[in-house]
Amino acid sequence: MGVPAFFRWLSRKYPSIIVHSVEEKGKECNGVRIPVDTTKPNPNEVEFDNLYLDMNGIIHPCTHPEDKPAPKNEDEMMVAIFEYIDRLFNIVRPRRVLYMAIDGVAPRAKMNQQRSRRFRASKEGVELAEEKHRIREEIIQRGGYLPPDEIKERFDSNCITPGTEFMDNLAQCLRYYVADRLSNDPGWKSVTVFLSDASVPGEGEHKIMDFIRRQRAQPNHDPNTHHCLCGADADLIMLGLATHEPNFTIIREEFKPNKPRPCALCGQLGHEIKDCQGTAREKQGQHDEFADTMPVSEQEFIFIRLSVLREYLARELTMASLPFPFDFERSIDDWVFMCFFVGNDFLPHLPSLEIREGAIDRLVNIYKDVVHKTGGYLTQNGYVNLERVEMIMQAVGVAEDNIFKKRKEDDENFKRRMKEKRKRMKQHGPAYLTTGQFAPQALGRRDRPEPVQNARHQAYDMRMQAREGMKRKADDSDSEPEPEDNVRLWEEGWKQRYYKTKFDVDVTDEDFRQRVVKSYVEGLCWVLRYYYQGCASWKWYFPFHYAPFASDFKDIKGMFTDFEKGTKPFKPLEQLMSVFPAASGNFLPQTWRNLMTGPDSSIIDFYPDDFAIDLNGKKYAWQGVALLPFVDERRLRAALADVYPDLTPEEVKRNSLGSDVLFLGKSHPLFDFIQELYRTESHEGTEIPPELCHGIQGTLNLDDDPILPDKVKFKDPEYADGFVFKAVLLPGAKIPSKVLKPGDWEKGNREPWRPQLGFNPNRQQAHLDQSSFRALSYQHICYILHNQALIDLVGHSSPVPHNWLDSKHRLSRNL
Repeated sequence: MGVPAFFRWLSRKYPSIIVHSVEEKGKECNGVRIPVDTTKPNPNEVEFDNLYLDMNGIIHPCTHPEDKPAPKNEDEMMVAIFEYIDRLFNIVRPRRVLYMAIDGVAPRAKMNQQRSRRFRASKEGVELAEEKHRIREEIIQRGGYLPPDEIKERFDSNCITPGTEFMDNLAQCLRYYVADRLSNDPGWKSVTVFLSDASVPGEGEHKIMDFIRRQRAQPNHDPNTHHCLCGADADLIMLGLATHEPNFTIIREEFKPNKPRPCALCGQLGHEIKDCQGTAREKQGQHDEFADTMPVSEQEFIFIRLSVLREYLARELTMASLPFPFDFERSIDDWVFMCFFVGNDFLPHLPSLEIREGAIDRLVNIYKDVVHKTGGYLTQNGYVNLERVEMIMQAVGVAEDNIFKKRKEDDENFKRRMKEKRKRMKQHGPAYLTTGQFAPQALGRRDRPEPVQNARHQAYDMRMQAREGMKRKADDSDSEPEPEDNVRLWEEGWKQRYYKTKFDVDVTDEDFRQRVVKSYVEGLCWVLRYYYQGCASWKWYFPFHYAPFASDFKDIKGMFTDFEKGTKPFKPLEQLMSVFPAASGNFLPQTWRNLMTGPDSSIIDFYPDDFAIDLNGKKYAWQGVALLPFVDERRLRAALADVYPDLTPEEVKRNSLGSDVLFLGKSHPLFDFIQELYRTESHEGTEIPPELCHGIQGTLNLDDDPILPDKVKFKDPEYADGFVFKAVLLPGAKIPSKVLKPGDWEKGNREPWRPQLGFNPNRQQAHLDQSSFRALSYQHICYILHNQALIDLVGHSSPVPHNWLDSKHRLSRNL
């Protein structure tokens, strides 16, 4: 979900929620790879029951990675995805369920964000190609060297959208992958595998949440099931809390900033494309055998323990002397709801609430002050009490003017500090200093300078630093262009300027402001319902690019009643027409594609070649607002009605909605039951006997194209219209043992926090004794002396004495 900096804020404020994963690696013996035995106990000293994979967080880094060479073809992409799943399965080792969910057709509220992302990606791809061509021409004119420009087809990540051939191929490959693992991997033999591919409507993480909600509402559900959800989106944390399951953990890649990326022109590390000088590449290895390899470290994983986050929140949200009984589970729901105000995928955040400025802490403090007056909690089971929310918003609105002034003051202070820092750096010495053995040494220092490892690289770095030094003198930092801000929220009249600039209406137009607020209130109700009950409306969306002010939330109690009933999701190809730019039209049928580019198309205005990006007070384009026209559903459907007959049978199949698929191995207790369904050719839905499948319930239907008689269509349990899933701890649920100690409450901001390894806080860390340190030091000294001898030998201009190297070795032996 689009909550920039949320995880960073959360991990700094509540550091003990994080533990590093322990991963057992496969071994190799006589050239034969021995896989990890996942039937053994989990090395993290915790046993998980269910593993859920938000597959889009796996597909994207495997198909177009940023820190390593991209796969050469689609086959390599599929293998990378399989290896990623294998690695996660090895770390987590689920014992009951593996649920893989790929994003299907999204609700309209989400499509607006998807449309913005895909139009941006297309625009940035074109701009990058133009920049590469321009810089290449400049470098070649200066006499620089660049490798020949390879003409290869760029992988368009927009194809990772429901309805494309790529997603259809991926679904087929995953089916064969699961069948192979169930047949050959002992760790999978007792696991029930669910695959919800891109033909099943809904976002991946919300399909997972719907599965959990519907299972926990069944009488056979185990309330102490230990869930593990894989994904990097910040909203997974709030979704996990919203389940009210006491044992819920999230696994995600550990974020490591400043990873080296190769230059897009010369392919070398250490600089960006705009700084490329066209220098010849150093030979990698004696025979340049490492030319196509890039040094990368394997990505590590971390666990986020939501049970520990609940401990933190219990301390923070507990309130005394309330006029009503305190309910921690209800306060958790209110905390999740308040997080929506700082950002989500469906609504723009309020102008006065920035997470980097402590917006969540501000909201919590206001909530604790106001809750005594509200007479109760803000939410219940995913439904919002608007009268109480208005009191919170009015309290924020009172502080809005000071928030904007403080933001400007902090920004000016930051600029001033950076200017003073640059000034100190200029006064400290020359613009650059040599390093290695050429670095200046203090008089009397006995330690030797570090040897130069690569003289050509050292000389190049010195030239580049000298050039940077001259640039600093020529271009003062104060001359950096600042994005124009016509709203100036820190000055009087900010509300008038905001509505005039962003909406092109006068602030006195009360009716328009009420429309914006009404739509935002509907959005808050829709998002909370989406998190706790499922999609309330597939048609609803917020029809503006900007949010209102908190002070505008007046008389909102009657602004919302309910959503339209019986709405249906788009079909996959209809969604492609809604979110794709014309540049990605190659993924669509020809006649459909013509609607994006044809001058006679009735919907040509949906696909602008260029569009404005409003920085909206930010510094970088990726933080801005893409000002794209909203898609009119009625006009779109009217235009598509003329081209629907042109679809081929294969395209008709890709455009249809599918269902989840259940897989299991021959040793699974449910296997014989499913074989009997195929033997009798039962064509009616059959309920799963919960005693054969860890208490899981649902309806089974025979698959049209089974790989083996171990795969059936699965449908979650059905509930009557108006059924409300209860956001409570289930009877029999056991709260995990407390983890936090008194000192953990203050560790957030005092010092760098190193998370523990695995779930056992008493795990013995690896260490070296004194003899090991001595041995390591000896080897290190020998290595340094040997390298220094070789460097000195290569750089020696006169004949080298025959015993010179021997003296070096004698010295190392004496050490």
